[in-house]
Amino acid sequence: MTVDCLKLTVYFGESDRVGHHLLSDALLDLFSQRSLHASLLLRAAEGFGVKQTLRTDRFLTLSEDLPLVAVAVDRPAAIEAILPEVTELVDGGLVTVERARLVAGTGDLGVHTATKLTIQLGRDERVRGGPAFVAVVDHLRAHGFSGATVLLGVDGTEHGLRRRARFLARNETVPASVVSIGPGDAAAEAIAGLEELARGPIVLLEQVGVCKRDGALLSTPPRVASTDAAGLDLWQKLTVYGSEQARHDGRPQHLALVSSLRAAGAAGATAVRGVWGYSGDHAPHGDRLLRIRRNVPVVTTVIDRPEEARRWFEIVDECTSASGLVTSEIVPAFHAVAPGARVGGLRLADPGS
Repeated sequence: MTVDCLKLTVYFGESDRVGHHLLSDALLDLFSQRSLHASLLLRAAEGFGVKQTLRTDRFLTLSEDLPLVAVAVDRPAAIEAILPEVTELVDGGLVTVERARLVAGTGDLGVHTATKLTIQLGRDERVRGGPAFVAVVDHLRAHGFSGATVLLGVDGTEHGLRRRARFLARNETVPASVVSIGPGDAAAEAIAGLEELARGPIVLLEQVGVCKRDGALLSTPPRVASTDAAGLDLWQKLTVYGSEQARHDGRPQHLALVSSLRAAGAAGATAVRGVWGYSGDHAPHGDRLLRIRRNVPVVTTVIDRPEEARRWFEIVDECTSASGLVTSEIVPAFHAVAPGARVGGLRLADPGS
């Protein structure tokens, strides 16, 4: 059983402010005040937006201005109600709204195409003597999922309750998110076993197109009109699930990808490091003690107009020639803030249309 919902995502910078307050605090305060069903704040490692300003953790001078990603999920009415406030707060970033479904029970999900399954749970939950997210990743891999990446949040809400990381605390209830890609016909069985691995996980279901796996081209992003049947603007999202040890032209894959996209004039790209996961036929991996080189998963996202997204896919294709899982999704509503201009209005049609 599933219920319609909307997923709101905001891409911005760590130093962005609203008056005397950080934008990240303002957004999460808003999500908490409205008791949104689930939300998550992620700190990224590399990225740029419509202003073309590179934010990265590679240079100490910029270490306090990393890219941030805030995600909130709830029923359509709840998300639509806060959109005016969110867009008023964001003064230099990108806001998107995507249609999805919250899983509210077991049984046939009615999905038979490629599926993105996002599972939110406490980041320090334990099961079978180890981290719950490790068990969830193993569970998804056993059910034939092509990839799964664990992203640790630093703030968020769970079933409407605020869960914020605190210094010198265990932070076991602060949200983590497991983002996975797999066959739709395996999703129901995979979801049915999650209750044994995590306490009341929040499960989000979205349909995606799989373009590449382990360097093999499976399909290209579908041609999408710039507007839908109702005349609403559409954007397209490309996502690369890779590894920090994957290389392209002698550089880490995600750095080469973000740099190439920025040089080519893309509207924005964001790379978020995970802590555990896998893609394709590789075994699950992450940071381990006594390892000199990091081998954590990395998720890189680029969002742009459909006609531009096809150009950026050529760069994505080149940078993932040897490894990586690449997906494509349609973004039905967006709001980009460029220097002196706002693009898009986040108008939404009936989710059933």
